[in-house]
Amino acid sequence: MTAESGEPSSLMAALTHYLREREAAAVRARKQLGVNELDAKAMSFVGEHPGVRPSELAGHLGVTSAGVTTMVERLVRRGILRREADEADRRVNHIHLAIDLAKEPWSQLARFDDTCRRIIQGLDPQLEADLAVLLRQTTMAASEQAERVDVISAEEASAA
Repeated sequence: MTAESGEPSSLMAALTHYLREREAAAVRARKQLGVNELDAKAMSFVGEHPGVRPSELAGHLGVTSAGVTTMVERLVRRGILRREADEADRRVNHIHLAIDLAKEPWSQLARFDDTCRRIIQGLDPQLEADLAVLLRQTTMAASEQAERVDVISAEEASAA
């Protein structure tokens, strides 16, 4: 906020706009592809960790093993994921992408970020570095403040 007017700063307004547009692009892409937010997160994680075990995927997504089993089965039936049995222990499955996230239509999920990445690559390197430092420091400070509020709320709740 600017001290004089109480209005958001132009930088804060731009960051808010970026976040809203990024989320809107993600929602549009997921809708076109017929996947929900959790499916998209799972696909991204499996793409980054080929051969992940269902328990690891469940832990990353914060869902139960039954929930991840249902989701994986649905995505396997749609041809998005595939399961492979472990060579040493046939009871263990490893999950892989059956699609290429870099190719259409799946590349829609990352198109907004890819476009922003290309634009950022064209910035002056010092400006990019300075903006990165500013955003990291701002994010850390805001996260630390939010954690303090969470601790205070928890303490107040336990005292009541």
